[in-house]
Amino acid sequence: MNLLPRRAPLIQRPARLGSASALRRYTMTPVPPDWKSKAPRPLPNTTTFSEQDALPRLPVPKLPDTLAKLEKTLRPLAHSPTELEAARKKINALGEPGSFGQTLHDRLVAHAADPKRANWLEEFWDDAAYLTYRDSVVVYVSYYYGFIDPPPHLPKTAANRAATIARSALLFRKALKRGEIQPDRVKDGAHCMDSWRWMFDCCRVPGLDGKDFGLTAAKAGDNGDSGSIVFIRKGRVWKVDATVNGRLLSTAELEKQVQYIYDNTTAEFPPVGYLPSNNRDVWAKDYALLYEAPRNRAVLEAIESSAFVVSLDTEKPESHVDFSKAAWHGGVKGGQLGSRWVDKPVQFVIWDNGKAAIMGEHSVMDGTPTARMSGEVVEALKSPSFDHGPTTPSTSLSAPLPLDWDVSPTVQASIDRAKSAALSLVDSQHLSFLRTSYGKKAIKAMGYSPDGYAQMVIQLAYHRLINKGNKGPTKAARIGGTYEAATTRKFQHGRTEAIRVVSEESEAFCEAMDKIDASSSADSKKQAVELFGNAIKAHGAYAKAAGNGLGVDRHMFGLRKMIRPGEEAPALFSDPLFNRSSYWVLSTSAIQHPNFDVYGWGEVVPDGYGIPYTAGQDDYLQFTLTSRKEMPNEEFSAELNRASEDIRAVITSAHAGKAKL
Repeated sequence: MNLLPRRAPLIQRPARLGSASALRRYTMTPVPPDWKSKAPRPLPNTTTFSEQDALPRLPVPKLPDTLAKLEKTLRPLAHSPTELEAARKKINALGEPGSFGQTLHDRLVAHAADPKRANWLEEFWDDAAYLTYRDSVVVYVSYYYGFIDPPPHLPKTAANRAATIARSALLFRKALKRGEIQPDRVKDGAHCMDSWRWMFDCCRVPGLDGKDFGLTAAKAGDNGDSGSIVFIRKGRVWKVDATVNGRLLSTAELEKQVQYIYDNTTAEFPPVGYLPSNNRDVWAKDYALLYEAPRNRAVLEAIESSAFVVSLDTEKPESHVDFSKAAWHGGVKGGQLGSRWVDKPVQFVIWDNGKAAIMGEHSVMDGTPTARMSGEVVEALKSPSFDHGPTTPSTSLSAPLPLDWDVSPTVQASIDRAKSAALSLVDSQHLSFLRTSYGKKAIKAMGYSPDGYAQMVIQLAYHRLINKGNKGPTKAARIGGTYEAATTRKFQHGRTEAIRVVSEESEAFCEAMDKIDASSSADSKKQAVELFGNAIKAHGAYAKAAGNGLGVDRHMFGLRKMIRPGEEAPALFSDPLFNRSSYWVLSTSAIQHPNFDVYGWGEVVPDGYGIPYTAGQDDYLQFTLTSRKEMPNEEFSAELNRASEDIRAVITSAHAGKAKL
């Protein structure tokens, strides 16, 4: 899982606002050109990175293979035969022997062959997809996982929830630093663990030159009995040392610290946390402004170097929708963003009713590492034998340290502007939540892949949504494609490839379902089921190719990056059908974890939808649907439910017919 692609303008580098020297004026240390290498690996000769160096390198697909896949994915998105034929000619021109396209491909192959480069895509993708992305990370980049309720044997207070999650996370961090975490793996082998270096003790920092970067306070050789946690409550920042007497704080000690923070934060403090939620170029300037005051430098350093942040929000979300909103964008209506720090890769959120979640920053680490980490943090607490540490707090325990900002009138004006922008952004969004009446168990009993099944539910629902009220034989034209994330972490420093979900097979299935009603013949239903099976097979084949680094989108992106200054881009790159195919109207991805009650992110194009879904639960499929308010979000959600019921009904009917025969 990616979790998601970024919005359409992501590959356009913004105008430069300053220089590297200007950037150095406000960072703790000069910005090194190789900043990404600064986060250390776990202790040497340990388990976590034991298979890392043996992983293969991300391949560069053969150009004819990529172009053939591309042409096939364009067919269902073409608005006319003429448009499709025009795109085909440009594809053919790009792939001709001796063409400029072949030159670009040869350059990319040479780029990938550099022995100093672990992954040919890495730097290009980090920069274009995330670090030069200048819109707010809230909604458009940040993601969330909302946890299930605590086990019955634990107290239900917010202070205990914060303490237990912090204790479990510190133990996980210790195991990671000691190299005791097993590498992620799937059936065909281990996955790359490199991005795990950027989970704890680090932070994204805005760059004045239009490009962000990461800072790490992690130290090589650290065994994990170290560090600090930053808590934020009502805008006030508190620093808590993670150790006492050379060991990690116990649950009882952490609860004492958290309760102290609750008891001593009764008033509202300046909501400086709104600043990182703003446009990244604006935030870069405001960061420089903050950094001018020595007291603020100390606060920034404490936040950025902390193991993780815990936000102690004052709301009490209960419903799935409110829980999702509160986790996603800093409060149901954005009112808690002043107590978040959205540049932290790991930020736990605890609400006053004991609900808990993680809000993640996406730039150098995708959602799968934090999904595993936070899922295991929650899982560990289910055991009555969990290591809570000493039950009596140490007499050496120091009280939490309040770190109050120096807020000048100029800084306050920046906070006010950032808050206004954030509340306006949050107010522009709509989120709906759906759980269907059946899930993985029934789908597997029907003989289908749960993920492919869920994707076809999405395709049928969207097909019906855009064709609603369409009485004629001509179907509505699609304005973009459907993205599903495929992980490429089987390769060194791998991240993701796009699964292009819309296919001729999926469209044929959707059109067949248009003709199914109560009076439909058994043959019609049988044909629809056959087409459904074909669509799932096509989806599975593309997903497998994408996971093997043999998709379309990253290769085409790499070719673009090989164009040198002064060279004219191939005609294909400005073709409307080609660009429509990667205009991700539906941005989808799946996380399967029993310890997550909700999870999600936002849409990636203004007229599109974010669709985080779960196909791993026995009793339901889960869809969260995010979009701008002007989109027919609730109508789409209703169509998802109808599609799930109709697909099951037609399969059940067809299978019943076979049984009678």
